Amino acid sequence: MDVATGDEWASASARPRSTTCRSHCPFASASLRTNPDLAQSGRSPYYRFSVELPKQPHLKSASAQRASARGAAHPPEADRLVAATRVDDDSAFELKLRPTRLAEFIGQTKAKEQLAIALQAAKSRGEALDHVLLFGPPGLGKTTLATIIANELEVGYQQTSGPALQIQGDLTAILTNLREKQVLFLDEVHRLQPVLEEKLYTALEDYKLDIIIGQGPSARTHVMEIRPFTFVAATTRPGLLSSPLRSRFGILLRLEFYTDDELRFIVTRSAEVIGVPIDQDGAAEIAMRSRGTPRIANRLLRRVRDYAEVRAQGKIDRPTAQAALTLLEVDAHGFDELDRRLLRTIIEKYDGGPVGLNTLAAALAEEQDALEEVYEPFLIQIGFLDRTPRGRVATRLAYEHFNIEMPHRPSLF
Repeated sequence: MDVATGDEWASASARPRSTTCRSHCPFASASLRTNPDLAQSGRSPYYRFSVELPKQPHLKSASAQRASARGAAHPPEADRLVAATRVDDDSAFELKLRPTRLAEFIGQTKAKEQLAIALQAAKSRGEALDHVLLFGPPGLGKTTLATIIANELEVGYQQTSGPALQIQGDLTAILTNLREKQVLFLDEVHRLQPVLEEKLYTALEDYKLDIIIGQGPSARTHVMEIRPFTFVAATTRPGLLSSPLRSRFGILLRLEFYTDDELRFIVTRSAEVIGVPIDQDGAAEIAMRSRGTPRIANRLLRRVRDYAEVRAQGKIDRPTAQAALTLLEVDAHGFDELDRRLLRTIIEKYDGGPVGLNTLAAALAEEQDALEEVYEPFLIQIGFLDRTPRGRVATRLAYEHFNIEMPHRPSLF
């Protein structure tokens, strides 16, 4: 390392120049500079020591990480009318329509029966309910069931989400402030940080919380007692949960897609709550195009209500619902323009497939992850698209939907 001599230090105030000191460390370069303004004024020069670290391409900047987080919080389907994920203006509307008791909850017969037995048993014993894990596609009522659990037990309710908990202090503050038998609801539990997840283990099993006080050799562990509570977690991706966390839940409930009849009841009830007249045929038309998801059904009801108030004297019947949904480009199967464009691309440009995901994403100018996680699942569930080892293939139902004759495929047998 090159060091300046005594004469150079003595004459530094008289010469407004820079003296650079560089080390042989491959990770940093340091510079020692004089301040010319202070040198000319006769005062002691001010030395600044700066260290420059090389850029590491594998590390994201804070702004890039925030951008990634925003992208995760607002997926590509958030702007679609038929998206199952919650849109910004859905929360206030859903709050008015949300049932408060288990008897008012429509659909999910098996899950309701299991939950009703567990609730009655917990109330008869005077204990906190076992921890509950709710999993299934978005928009099926996981948050609603969590609030119903608290209402049925007549206890307090607190809600948070996995991405909102960033440091251990956040989780510690929430757990230590819980009241007796209170319900703590954690949405998107699969996005909880691993460090916080491990801190939950003892809290869920023994109602104890380990806290480390101090740092270094003087650090010590303090065990805090937590009041018995009910932990209700919700996730759309149960496969991402670790086995130790999954084993802490005593009640696991999977929510399934709703039938058209169940959605018709939901639409009728929602229309009564918001005060819009609707007949059975109009409710059935909206339910048929809702992709088996109550959140989509309520969103379509809002748009059809606007159309009915402007062009149909405020009443929703089948012709009014059909005209409104046709204007919104939502067809009888619940497809929007993106779904139809995906299927027509496979049929018209690639003879029905098979076509690779990379090629399909380039043809549609969409991201591969968006195709695989947002657009394709519903088309596969209802039998309009197949995923094969060779690529995506349009099925006979897709050809019939567009009134296109399906070509004969040669077979080896």
